[in-house]
Amino acid sequence: MRDDAPNSWESRADRFSLYGFTDLPTIHDRGAVVLTHGKGPYIYDVHGREYFDANSGLWNMVAGFDHKGLTETAKAQYDRFPGYHAFFGRMSDQTVMLSEKLVEVSPFPDGKVFYTNSGSEANDTMVKILWFLHAAEGKPQRRKILTRWNAYHGVTAVSASMTGKPYNAVFGLPLPGFHHLTCPHYWRYGKPGETEAAFTARMAAELEATIIKEGPDTIAGFFAEPVMGAGGVIPPSAGYFQAVLPVLRKYGIPMISDEVICGFGRTGNTWGCQTYDYMPDAIISSKNLTAGYFPMGAVILGPELAARVQAAAEAIEEFPHGFTASGHPVGCAIALKAIDVVMNEGLADNVKALAPRFIDGLKRLAENPNIGEWRGVGLMGALEAVQDKATKTPFDGKLSVSERIANACTDHGLICRPLGQSIVLCPPFITTEAQLDTMFEKLESALKKVFAEVA
Repeated sequence: MRDDAPNSWESRADRFSLYGFTDLPTIHDRGAVVLTHGKGPYIYDVHGREYFDANSGLWNMVAGFDHKGLTETAKAQYDRFPGYHAFFGRMSDQTVMLSEKLVEVSPFPDGKVFYTNSGSEANDTMVKILWFLHAAEGKPQRRKILTRWNAYHGVTAVSASMTGKPYNAVFGLPLPGFHHLTCPHYWRYGKPGETEAAFTARMAAELEATIIKEGPDTIAGFFAEPVMGAGGVIPPSAGYFQAVLPVLRKYGIPMISDEVICGFGRTGNTWGCQTYDYMPDAIISSKNLTAGYFPMGAVILGPELAARVQAAAEAIEEFPHGFTASGHPVGCAIALKAIDVVMNEGLADNVKALAPRFIDGLKRLAENPNIGEWRGVGLMGALEAVQDKATKTPFDGKLSVSERIANACTDHGLICRPLGQSIVLCPPFITTEAQLDTMFEKLESALKKVFAEVA
């Protein structure tokens, strides 16, 4: 519980901090959790309390909080070349090597990479690339962007417009020209008696109908997460991408795979598009790209888009876009090391090894009468709370059930994330079987406590 002394960490945080994506009643009652350091998958607060972080920071601290290889790489690069940009044809050697590595580990045979400071900026940049490309090819009317409800693509004005969340209405978003299709969540949005195959077919039909209604020659691109992460870990319905890709190809609409969360191992493969067996035209990467040790995002263009963008840039002698810290040498050095750590130090293998145990844990907790659905793949999963399992009726939002579950977990040294009526888990890739079991035990205790209070 919070310490309200004027000089307490909680009071100091309240006085000078504007909290983002934070349940303010919780802050009022409990205070901020002010952290000092981390060890492995654990974090520690100013009061000396230990927490297992089943959120991996914000999906991204997959190698834990004290990986010596990553911190030593950062220190060495700061000593060697502490900062630079990627403007005017100048960039660090680390930037060149990272671009080579990203294309090498991508599903593309060739391509080009553009760097940003976050996933939000990478999605924003990708939209600008599409607008730039279509205008250069004599189709300036191709500006509309298609995404899905419940998708999360970022917080810039453009990427927030892509994000299919109702809270963006307080900013007067989405901007004109951003259209959201039905969330491909069969459990929640399937019609009575509708099979999953029929639901998937309906999603593809809705996409085509939207394209025809809006005009194929007005649509710039379609963005999709392989698994909707901030939507509450929502895998697509069976065959979803195999159904929508032919529609997009039919009308010449680029498909961009937003792999900010899924990329570099979270779903059990290097890329989520590999897990769900589809080939996009471009990939958006961030988070696991640097294992959370540096803010960075990347747009990875497949060969066709890369060639078209290059031609468009050459026509005006430049691509007029960039950020001061794009391709930062320290960030690129860390990313090169992080890719090596995930792919060659056993972290990716550990995800595959732990995934069955993780899924079994979700299934077991979903036997609770107030858990309507479990969802998960690799090491990302969610449990959705319901008041009535048979009818899938959610709890009254005023009860703040998922927030209460997360708070009960925090009280027992476990960090998990409330999202809507769901509790989301995405533990670090270094997690052990014993730590995974303890995580589920603590979550189970929290579920029983909260459901006894509200059910």
